[in-house]
Amino acid sequence: MNKYFSVISISFILSGCQALPSDSNLPVNDTAVPIATQTSVAESTSAQFSPETLISLLSAEIAGQRDRFDIASENYSQQAQVTGDPGVAERAFRIAEYLGEDQRALSSALIWANAAPDDLEAQRSAAIQLAQAKRYDEAMQRMEKVLLGNGETQFDFLALSAAQSDSKTRNALLQSFDRLLVKHPYNQQLVFSKAILLNQDERSEDALKLLEDQPKKYTVIATTLLRARLLSQLNRGEEALPLLRSALKKTPGDSRLRMAYARQLIELNQLEEARAEFIELLQQSPDDDDLRFSLALINMDLEAWLEAQAYLEDLIERGSHSSAAQYNLGRVFEELEDTEQALSAYNTIQSGSNYLAAQQRIVTLLLNNDRLKEVTTHFELQRVMRADLAIQLYLIEAEGLSTQGQVETAWLRINQALNHYKDDPSLLYTRAMIAEKRNDLTQLEEDLRLIIDKNPDNAMALNALGYTLADRTDRLDEARKLIEQAHLLEPNDAAITDSLGWVYYRLGDLETAERLLREAFSAFPDAEVAAHLGEVLWQQGKQDAAQRIWKQALKAEPSNPTLLETLQRLTNKDL
Repeated sequence: MNKYFSVISISFILSGCQALPSDSNLPVNDTAVPIATQTSVAESTSAQFSPETLISLLSAEIAGQRDRFDIASENYSQQAQVTGDPGVAERAFRIAEYLGEDQRALSSALIWANAAPDDLEAQRSAAIQLAQAKRYDEAMQRMEKVLLGNGETQFDFLALSAAQSDSKTRNALLQSFDRLLVKHPYNQQLVFSKAILLNQDERSEDALKLLEDQPKKYTVIATTLLRARLLSQLNRGEEALPLLRSALKKTPGDSRLRMAYARQLIELNQLEEARAEFIELLQQSPDDDDLRFSLALINMDLEAWLEAQAYLEDLIERGSHSSAAQYNLGRVFEELEDTEQALSAYNTIQSGSNYLAAQQRIVTLLLNNDRLKEVTTHFELQRVMRADLAIQLYLIEAEGLSTQGQVETAWLRINQALNHYKDDPSLLYTRAMIAEKRNDLTQLEEDLRLIIDKNPDNAMALNALGYTLADRTDRLDEARKLIEQAHLLEPNDAAITDSLGWVYYRLGDLETAERLLREAFSAFPDAEVAAHLGEVLWQQGKQDAAQRIWKQALKAEPSNPTLLETLQRLTNKDL
């Protein structure tokens, strides 16, 4: 369900705990010039500086006016070290931070913070720079000064920056949070930040308990959002709904809460309710095209094709999400049985991540409408226009032709591709699969062994050859060795586990076959796996169990040829 969200992450939650003024860490004005828009340090405090320092700072100001921020940064950083002046150091820090000069920003921030111990912004800036440098103990000490001064803290930043560090560092930081929580048990920044660290340490239950133990009167939006996220993470998403619903009643205008609530509804497959929440969100933010795109996708899942069409066409008119909108509009037109409009939408996509997916839909649509000549013309043109994707386009055309029963045309096309791109492994593998459909096992083995000879760790080729030998020949020991080699390379691949189960069935080891096939079916309840598992169960006299497996698979894939052939062969009837 994550397809509905372009940006949903912990950073979204953090905005509830941070109240930093929008311009507090920027050294720039509206025209992005970081030096000359305020009264300069040199002008305001020139009496304190030596002539050399004054000249250096004035040079920095002039350099800033001329967009030579490198010179400005160099001069201000140098004079911050020479003078120890908090104003100079702050200026040096702002410029270095703007330019992404991490080391210079850190050193300037520390000079500023040391020179102005009561300046909470200086202490916070130093803390953040120390955290970025992975000096967490010092960062915590600085941020504690901000806390004691009732300033806006950013302990969450420290927690997040340490999240990917080693366990020793995280534990030390947790101890620091515990020390501060003894003094400030209801400070939500501290609570929130400790929960982040606990979660990153795979202690989600502890993180959730920490949040749940907080008195309701201290709860803030950020902790509510994190608590809901943790519940979902622990597969307790149904408990997150009332939590978010209650928070929304108190602050109905908070878009973060409504987005989290809508997301939770989607994860629980309550799409009608989710759609209503997204409509409300779009009314609150009518220019948010991410919301508009999410609504289009939700309507597609609800099979509300005309509503989806309206949102997608609106996005295209607005010039937003254009490629994805065109692709999904093509899918909508397919559902509305408007082939020409679907083809038009797909053909509009000439680049980007949806281009190849659109080509796959085009070949299927044309072949489903008996327009084989157009397939040839279309892909010849596409390979001229997109020569950089010629191999992928050959693969899409050949595989589409093969899938739609045009095996001989697919054979001609894949050989044409290999004449241009000799021994390309993707093309060889596809030719092997087409050769299998032509009952040309000699060609299949030749192509797959060529791939394996060049790359002995190609698990896909090893598995394909092993499975074919197990299913179509009596070379079972050889097949088992190939599949076991593939399984060692990819032990969690359900397709390879299925092949291994099948070869053990063919070898007569029904117990091992059943164990492996059940493992494969649990990970990937595919119709072909179901056919294999059902056959093993059937041969063991477990006909009722076999038929339950087959019925389950038939609901999902009623036309799967392997499954139908198995049913006919073993039961002499369709289920």
